[in-house]
Amino acid sequence: MTTPNDAVVVLSRALDQTGDVLALVHQDQLTRPTPCNDWDVARLIAHIVAAPGRFVATIHGEQPDWSSEPPQVGSEWAQVFRSAADDLIHTWHQQGDQADPRMVDWQTAEFAVHTWDLAIATGHTARLDPEVAERALAFMSAGLTADNRGDAFDAEVDVADDAPAYHRLAAFSGRQLDEAWAEGSA
Repeated sequence: MTTPNDAVVVLSRALDQTGDVLALVHQDQLTRPTPCNDWDVARLIAHIVAAPGRFVATIHGEQPDWSSEPPQVGSEWAQVFRSAADDLIHTWHQQGDQADPRMVDWQTAEFAVHTWDLAIATGHTARLDPEVAERALAFMSAGLTADNRGDAFDAEVDVADDAPAYHRLAAFSGRQLDEAWAEGSA
């Protein structure tokens, strides 16, 4: 059984790696396509940067509209994200033993998948933490079925059982692992 603190530690690592990848993105990469639906890098960054605030709102019992277009972010996206990520981790620490590890793992999965999307689109896959992917995949595998994938996830893609953690996570999330994107991803 996982403790709330164990889950928050992995979420913190997921947020750190997201911030690291965001810091490597350059302005000239913003129009590149990503494995995430029809989003380009700029749209994906806006979604990623808005996510910590939306998760904090959820923790406080609010229901943010995840389908609404997130505000565009200026060129300081890494710093804005890191500040919001710090607020999210602080909020979880305030929850203490009342924190729901499943909700924390949902957030880890969100950041793991989208960080992979961003890393693949911009060529920065070396910074991905396999333990974050493993925890995200365990969470998603426990609850995401063919019937409840909605618009967020395409059908699972076949991948070898011994593929790297992020390949398995991406495939489970319905991301296409074509050769151009699978090369070098962790």
